[in-house]
Amino acid sequence: MSVEGVNGSGDAGRAVAIASDHRGYGLKQRLIKALGDAGFETVDLGTEDDGACDYPDFACPVAELVSRGDATRGILICGTGIGMSIVANKFAGVRAASVNDEVMAEISRRHNDVNVLCLAGDLIGGRDISDTVLMWLRTDFDGGRHSARIEKIKDVEDRLR
Repeated sequence: MSVEGVNGSGDAGRAVAIASDHRGYGLKQRLIKALGDAGFETVDLGTEDDGACDYPDFACPVAELVSRGDATRGILICGTGIGMSIVANKFAGVRAASVNDEVMAEISRRHNDVNVLCLAGDLIGGRDISDTVLMWLRTDFDGGRHSARIEKIKDVEDRLR
């Protein structure tokens, strides 16, 4: 599967890979609608309902697309966002972070070039988090001194392969 990913400026018409486990299913459905309303195409990689399932089964397809470069951004949702981020960060080139507000979303992009956003379905509940996700999608990486740190992360990945 090939997915044209969003770039830092959040160009409309580009796809965002998204998946959740059962605890993030409702939030995922709301985000797909909100992102569509904002002009983003989403590629939904599951789950298809709120029946019990295992988050690694849904984190892996999104992280693999980002790792291969077939998507530049991914969104993962589980109960806390932590399990999804642990799985996603196993993939080379993926920088996943569990984020709960706009400040964390912005800084994760500007300073860490986070390419997989992980959200806490249980903690967010029915709260509208679409502005936070849109902030993350539309924020560019600052580069500069932060680029050297990203390179060090890549060096660690290369050394561990």
